[in-house]
Amino acid sequence: MAPATAAGRRVAALGVAACERDVEKLEFIEEKTKGFDPEQVRVLAEILARNNGAEYLRRYGMEGRTDREAFKARVPVVTYEDLRPEIERIANGDRSNIISSHPITEFLTSSGTSAGERKLMPTIEDELNRRQMLYSLLMPVMNLYVPGLDKGKGLYFLFIKSETKTPGGLPARPVLTSYYKSDHFKHRPYDPYNVYTSPTAAILCTDSFQSMYAQMLCGLLARTEVLRVGAVFASGLLRAIRFLQLHWKELAHDIRTGTLSAKIVQPSIRDAVAEVLAPDAELAEFVEAECGKDSWERIITRVWPNTKYLDVIVTGAMAQYIPTLKYYSGGLPMACTMYASSECYFGLNLRPMCDPSEVSYTIMPNMGYFELLPHDPDAKPLSKDDPPPRLVDLADAEVGREYELVITTYAGLCRYRVGDILHVTGFHNSAPQFRFVRRKNVLLSIDSDKTDEAELQAAVERASRLLAPYDAGIVEYTSQADATTIPGHYVVYWELMLREGGAWPEAAVFERCCLEMEEALNAVYRQGRNGDAIGPLEIRVVRGGTFEEVMDYAISRGASINQYKAPRCVSFGPIIELLNSRALSKHFSPACPRYSPHKK
Repeated sequence: MAPATAAGRRVAALGVAACERDVEKLEFIEEKTKGFDPEQVRVLAEILARNNGAEYLRRYGMEGRTDREAFKARVPVVTYEDLRPEIERIANGDRSNIISSHPITEFLTSSGTSAGERKLMPTIEDELNRRQMLYSLLMPVMNLYVPGLDKGKGLYFLFIKSETKTPGGLPARPVLTSYYKSDHFKHRPYDPYNVYTSPTAAILCTDSFQSMYAQMLCGLLARTEVLRVGAVFASGLLRAIRFLQLHWKELAHDIRTGTLSAKIVQPSIRDAVAEVLAPDAELAEFVEAECGKDSWERIITRVWPNTKYLDVIVTGAMAQYIPTLKYYSGGLPMACTMYASSECYFGLNLRPMCDPSEVSYTIMPNMGYFELLPHDPDAKPLSKDDPPPRLVDLADAEVGREYELVITTYAGLCRYRVGDILHVTGFHNSAPQFRFVRRKNVLLSIDSDKTDEAELQAAVERASRLLAPYDAGIVEYTSQADATTIPGHYVVYWELMLREGGAWPEAAVFERCCLEMEEALNAVYRQGRNGDAIGPLEIRVVRGGTFEEVMDYAISRGASINQYKAPRCVSFGPIIELLNSRALSKHFSPACPRYSPHKK
């Protein structure tokens, strides 16, 4: 047993626990990461034994088998498209043991898409227990780095999204909506390290305005008690700042009068806010003074002066928001605490206060069975005649290499390619640690949307048809996710050519092209546009010869003239500056694209 200290008992390699309960959690992390591969063997055997009667495993001769060798030799590596027939059978009401011997209780809608719609990830009832277990490890780790978090509150902007039902009657909803609506969250026991300023009633309101208003108001009322500020994604926290910019006068009025805005009509929210809202002229004057200033630099620490860190995901596509968050927070640390997806929860960051560029997640071997597919970005796609790819056990991961994550879950997904590209940075005990690099094939992302090259190409082609009556065509195009606006938005650069006798389209035509592109993009994008997560798509028309200049610049930096092709997405600052300096006109989508939350 590790020796006791005044603050708790020392836990090997992690640090001094803040309280006795944390000791147990930190020792659990140490135990699981020390015996990583044996735990993976146990988890796989448990998954196979639980799902022994499932049709999917029987199909590949796994009935009665729980050994890793047989599993690897017989069960194929698959994508969502491979599993679509099974998933559609479940969604349409087939209750037989198709992929799992335990009943599928709901579908978690992935932010990735297939055929333009959200992917449906099957899950089972006890999966919530595993997710809750991983959540329970986050604060014990954070307490190692930030003392005193039990002496205040967290201002978290948390939201649920619309859900629907499959034809067979199963709920289909985002993973966090599932969690926030569960008893695990709604009836969570009191924990001094996890007190939120936001009322649960506000979090559970599907009206984003009412939800945000109540959460921001309660955050202002408790401003001196707030020790950490967060949202799930960096984009969500920036939307909260933008909301405060737009509505601080109304919020200050409510604080001064002690009455909640008539725009908030949800009775449960009004009741919850009434418990903490009372007239406070001094606080109202403070809000007006700070929010009325021309500069909003350091607004987070000005309004919530005791904030120790921001709790947001700023890895992957969210890294584009880091400069803006630094501006609004005065450079506060940004803690990325957990790595999870709709398919499975994976692990946690054991150094949550590190620089965002150094974030590595430690995979917890009890969450599912994990394998790695070596990733070579230059390799040609496999044909049906090629031998299947050889997967690597996580314990055999090589530091410095990139891999695509492949998972087998308790809910019945077997050797499923998640699409996440990970870079191995090291090990904690025998558990590999990964830096999240990107989603495979994703070009553009602002919030939870993911647009790939094929989708962007199809959207450009669809919009270009509107140019035909003018004898105009698109010579070349590229794009960027513009994170400098709140909310962020897609910018698409077009270089046009007029055929002989052609006429330059008027501005309204380009605006219709913007909307036409949005109509062609996937359901996750369109949902974000109909909410407040994504701003209107913008087309910037650049002058003739611009893409020749982009090519010349790339070649001057070492690109091969023989292999050069125009990038479909750009993020390199000098290239973006070049494109922007050549812009002839800018046009925005005039309306939101069509989106129905009740369509699967």
